[in-house]
Amino acid sequence: MEPLRRIIHIDMDAFYASVEQRDDPSLRGKPVAVGGSPQSRGVVAAASYEARAFGVRSAMPMARAARLCPELRIVRPDFARYRADSQRVMAILRDCTPLVEPLSLDEAYLDVTENNWGEPLATNVAKRIKEMIFENLGLTASAGVAPNKFLAKIASGWKKPDGLTVISPARVEHFLQQLPVEALWGVGPVTARKLKAIGIERLVDIRDIKEDTLRKCVGSLADWLKRLSYGDDTREVKPDRPWKSISAETTYAEDLERIGEMRAEVERLARRVAASLERKNLYARSVTLKLRYADFKTVTRSHTADPATRQPSEFAARAVALLERTEAARRPVRLLGVGAHDLSGAEVPHPEQLRLE
Repeated sequence: MEPLRRIIHIDMDAFYASVEQRDDPSLRGKPVAVGGSPQSRGVVAAASYEARAFGVRSAMPMARAARLCPELRIVRPDFARYRADSQRVMAILRDCTPLVEPLSLDEAYLDVTENNWGEPLATNVAKRIKEMIFENLGLTASAGVAPNKFLAKIASGWKKPDGLTVISPARVEHFLQQLPVEALWGVGPVTARKLKAIGIERLVDIRDIKEDTLRKCVGSLADWLKRLSYGDDTREVKPDRPWKSISAETTYAEDLERIGEMRAEVERLARRVAASLERKNLYARSVTLKLRYADFKTVTRSHTADPATRQPSEFAARAVALLERTEAARRPVRLLGVGAHDLSGAEVPHPEQLRLE
C-alpha cells in the first residue's frame, strides 16, 4: 500500500504589492495597488491587504479601485523584480524536495511525503519553508497542508495572510462540510449559479444530486466535481510541466484606428513571442491573434502550419496575416495580443501558460 501523500501548497501573500512595500518603506501599512494608471485603462495586478479592506481586488479596473479607495497608492509593476524574487522562493522549495510544481510566480505545490530535510511531518516542513522565505526575502507566505492538491490549495487560502492550515486525513470530512460550492475546483461564478439553481449551495450537496441532473447542469465536469465533493484528488505533483502556450498582449490607452499602426503593433508583439521561444528553445506550429474592439467585443484568429517555427519574421508575418482576417481596418481596437501554441522542443518546469508582461 502506498504511503499517504503529504502535499503542501505555498501561496505568497499579495506578492507584487508585498514586494513593493518591502522595498519602499513609505508604502508599508498603506493601501497599495500594483498595475496601470486609472487614466489609461489600467487594471489591478495585485492589491495589498490594506487596499483589499476597501474592496480593491486584482483584475479590477484601476479607475474603480481608485474610487473605492481615494488614498490608494498606485505603483507601476516591475516584473523583472518579481520574477527574481519568485526564483528565490522556488529555490527554497526545491531545497526541500525536487517535487515542486509552480503554478505562477507566487504559488506552487510540493510533495513532501519524502523530502531532502528528512522531516516526516509536513506541518514542520511548511513552518520551516515559511520561516526561510521570511528570513531570506522579508515576505510572508501562506501554506496549506493536506493529503492532496485540491485540499492543500483551499487550505492555503484559509487564514491569509501568513497563514498555516493543516487538514489531516482525520479532518478531511469536517473541513469539506464547511465549504461553499464555489470552493470546488473548476467552479467559477457562472457554474456556481447553475449549481445553486438546482439546489447545490455547499460543496457536499454535490453528493446528493442525481448523476444525470448534475451532468445536465455542468456537462463533463460532473464526475470530477463528484469526486472532489468527497475530497478525492489523485493528481500528482508534477515538477516538469511543458509549456503549452506563450503570449504577449497590450491594452492601449487610446484606441488604435489606423490599420498600419495595428500591423506594426502585431509585428512587435509577435517578435516578442518569437524571442521568448528562442530563449526557451521551443518551436510553435500555431500562431494566434487576439483582438478586442473599442466596444469590448473580443475575437481570436489562429493559423497552424508545419514545420514548427520560431523564426521572428515568419512568425510576425503569420500574425499580421491573421489581423487581415478581422474588421480592424474598419473598427477601432483597444487590445491586441499574439500567442504561440502547439509548442515543441525543450520542456521546463513552469506553469502551463506564460503571459509576457
